[in-house]
Amino acid sequence: MVFDDRFNKSVCLDLESYLIRLFAGDGAFQVLNRNAGITDAEYYERALYQETFREVFEHLKDEGMFTRSIREIENSDLFKLSPFKALTHDQAIAVEDIVEGLFTDLQEGKSSTIVIQGHPGTGKTVVAIYLLKLLADIRAANPSDVRDSDSMFSDFFVEGYPELLRDFRMGLVIPQQSLRRSASRVFKKTPGLDPKMVLTAFDVGQSEEEFDLLIVDETHRLNQRANQPSGPLNAKFKKITEKLFGRDDISKTQLDWITARSRHQIFLVDADQRVRPADLPGEVLAALTSAAKDQNRHYPLATQMRVQAGADYVDYVRRILPPDGDARAIPAAQEFTGYDLRLFDDLGEMHAMIRAKDEAVGLARLVAGYAWKWVSKVNPALYDITIDGQNLRWNSEAVDWIASADSLQEVGSIHTVQGYDLNYAGVIIGPDLKFDPVESRLYFDRAAYFDTKGKENNRALGTTYSDADLLPFITNIYRVLLTRGIRGTYVYVCDPALREYLARFIHSEASQATTDQS
Repeated sequence: MVFDDRFNKSVCLDLESYLIRLFAGDGAFQVLNRNAGITDAEYYERALYQETFREVFEHLKDEGMFTRSIREIENSDLFKLSPFKALTHDQAIAVEDIVEGLFTDLQEGKSSTIVIQGHPGTGKTVVAIYLLKLLADIRAANPSDVRDSDSMFSDFFVEGYPELLRDFRMGLVIPQQSLRRSASRVFKKTPGLDPKMVLTAFDVGQSEEEFDLLIVDETHRLNQRANQPSGPLNAKFKKITEKLFGRDDISKTQLDWITARSRHQIFLVDADQRVRPADLPGEVLAALTSAAKDQNRHYPLATQMRVQAGADYVDYVRRILPPDGDARAIPAAQEFTGYDLRLFDDLGEMHAMIRAKDEAVGLARLVAGYAWKWVSKVNPALYDITIDGQNLRWNSEAVDWIASADSLQEVGSIHTVQGYDLNYAGVIIGPDLKFDPVESRLYFDRAAYFDTKGKENNRALGTTYSDADLLPFITNIYRVLLTRGIRGTYVYVCDPALREYLARFIHSEASQATTDQS
């Protein structure tokens, strides 16, 4: 019990939601609160009250109720992927409308397809997990219980709604292995959710039972028919397609598997985060989005929740790295007050800054495009990346690398960090992306790109990829990496011409140091 004569109702609700989020993120206990909508409203002198919240936390920690500091908790996947989140305005509108529409469809016996679209950092994964927890809580609700009128979605916890969700089979499809593992840990700690609900597209295709609802995170990373990472997966792709559609139709994608095995689907999409040719084609994603708009089932997310520089920064990154390479109509340079964006000429200096930031706030890491061979995978004693006298290795862990013991001394690949937050990202733009100052164009250097699956031709579909075809995937990789940092992004560029080009838009470390001294 917490007593304070200064706390009015708004403050109490805010403290309640704050503690729920921290308990869920700490993971020492199982949080039994249901997810009917956590308050995130502004009120008079909120910042001052929230300083008191930290005092409350420290008292509880001294009593053994927390095992980690606030910083450690807030940097953890359990916290970042927890369903106990205060939704932004556009997220809350989307969730409420989606749940209302789902119940209407269930009452009328209709199927549905929904698209949630947003740039990096707009909280698509948060919405996915929040929705599943909310539906699980509604299903388990006792309508005779007294409703909490302060909860955003309390109107769904009444008679009629829980009955519609009896025996309702739900799942969350996540294409990336690392993010899937992190979500599974969250589901294990959350009442109403189960790690078995976290699926691959292959799990869905092989399921003997139909799903009532499938939510697909990172839909753009689902595969079309292409060479899979292993022979058995190629065989499974063919077998699943034959089972679901009666024949081996090579035009069918994992998106088709999802729609064939579920009555309701929610797809979370950002076509500009496609990073391999095997990912769903842009035209397929465009058709999916267009159909959802026609059915009034399209929900855009705009509020930037990750990068403190806001949505303008994400748009800025996308404009200075155009997917077609044409840099003739470049944007004017922008400043992002309060966001630490710097261009480094020395990788050692950038790594030192990353280590310093990790010491100060945690979650600062080096990341890079796949522009060096992964020789340490075969011989761990070898180095993969040597630049400016710095010897580095790729991530030694494929799953949960960011939290691994050696991650601060290693470099994370796109496949390890996509979907994750960092406080500071040190981005190494490798020699796979170059700049032609005469033509004012970005271009792809195939010889300096070592992701085999990222450049191989699609024999199944008879498609050959030119350097121009692959350029959008390479620019997407660096766009994703440049939007991982919450507080700041540091950039080192291997190609001198590209470095000179980007220096027009990103202050160099030397000029930043002069500014800091003044």
